Amino acid sequence: MTAKNQPRFTLTQRLVLGVVPRVVWALFSLLGLTWRFEVIAEEGVTPLLYGLGAGPEIFCFWHQCVLPCTVYFRRTHGTILVSQSFDGELITRILLLFGFRAVRGSSSRGGRGGLLGLAQVIVSGKPAIFTADGPRGPIYQTKMGPIKLAQMTGAPIGAFYLLPESAWVMPSWDRFLIPRPFTRIVVSWARQTHVPADLTPDQFELKRQELNAALERARLRALDHFKKATG
Repeated sequence: MTAKNQPRFTLTQRLVLGVVPRVVWALFSLLGLTWRFEVIAEEGVTPLLYGLGAGPEIFCFWHQCVLPCTVYFRRTHGTILVSQSFDGELITRILLLFGFRAVRGSSSRGGRGGLLGLAQVIVSGKPAIFTADGPRGPIYQTKMGPIKLAQMTGAPIGAFYLLPESAWVMPSWDRFLIPRPFTRIVVSWARQTHVPADLTPDQFELKRQELNAALERARLRALDHFKKATG
């Protein structure tokens, strides 16, 4: 991207971009050391512990569990699609500090370029990551981007959800979760979604629904896990 095409930010925004990412990284790197992760998976699913060994795959999760996912999967060095807004720039700088990479684009701006960038990531043998219902929701409703990327690349789509046993819930559209110190966090995996290259236009919605169902199964199994643990 040339200097001419660089997004222009106000002085206040530049100050925020210069300070906030490092503060967030330091705070949650330390907080993450106190979290205890537990892994569960549907029958026949082999979970990737901490994302180690992740290859040319697509991974999806709901936007509300971005924070524990960022800490847990930091060793994957995966690439995530991030919007081209100021908020997206802030998120990108935080992700870079955690070892992730970012491709800029969204469902509303730069969407095709973002998908092509993620396709190149898959071709290079590395994982691509989607917050399936982000960046604006509605909550628990996946967008079509992961399905389109899977059709383009042949990569399977892995679905998971991270649920803290104790968390602060933000008053945002996604009910964003901030795990409390020393809490347990369950990492719940569902079966992969496979998308054929010859998918017809009327089959896209069916595959989107299949992925949506996998993501919801992962979330509901996580909720049930703590109910069983306490009851």
